[in-house]
Amino acid sequence: MEESFFNACELIRENRDTNSGIGTLSEKTLHAILKYYFEPDNTFHEIRYQGYVADILHDQDVIEIQTAGFNKLRRKLDVFLAAGSVRIVYPIAYEKYLEWIDEETGRITDKRKSPKKGTPYQVFFELYKIKSYLTHPNLSLSIVLMNMEEQRLLNGWSKDKKRGSSRYERVPTKLVDQIDINCVEDYAKLVPESLGETFTTKTYKEATKLSIGVARTAIHVLNYVGVIRKVGKQGNLIIYERVKQDS
Repeated sequence: MEESFFNACELIRENRDTNSGIGTLSEKTLHAILKYYFEPDNTFHEIRYQGYVADILHDQDVIEIQTAGFNKLRRKLDVFLAAGSVRIVYPIAYEKYLEWIDEETGRITDKRKSPKKGTPYQVFFELYKIKSYLTHPNLSLSIVLMNMEEQRLLNGWSKDKKRGSSRYERVPTKLVDQIDINCVEDYAKLVPESLGETFTTKTYKEATKLSIGVARTAIHVLNYVGVIRKVGKQGNLIIYERVKQDS
């Protein structure tokens, strides 16, 4: 897995430099690398199918790489899921090194490591947007955690121009982990073992290091797909438990 990821990274870097036609010049590096990681044969890339363009199409199996905005997938999912399987690939930066680009001078700052680390639980913000599709038997998900370098433009609204700035490019450097959700029961992988058998939204927030808002969204989604359920209340707090899966 790590070797395949490394090979995809090297292929895109080398061929972007030589403009060999692998990937399109307007395509972001992150997206291009993930395409080659999940499907090294580019004859299966960017295929028109059922009135839309699939990132990857093999027979009737579609892979869609979506870095944000899952709501934009709804129309595609309506069509693709009726015809075959769909895997959504969602990348998350585990460790991130930032560079800032001054648009006026072209100067690029030295890389600095972000103090924040990504977690797979960040996916819930996007999953909520396609909640009604999550239990479809033809839908699967791959959450890809990776280290990456990110370049941003100094064009934000704050005094230092960083807040509200635009992302310019993201370049993966290392595969850290991949969490595959191949069936509804696999969403249980997104309930930390440290929680024990019962927990609340507050303890889920603490275990996952999410904001309270995203933790509420996560609990809502996990309850919806049926891997957790409400079992009672403690004051104003709702108590949840894991749903035991049939062995």
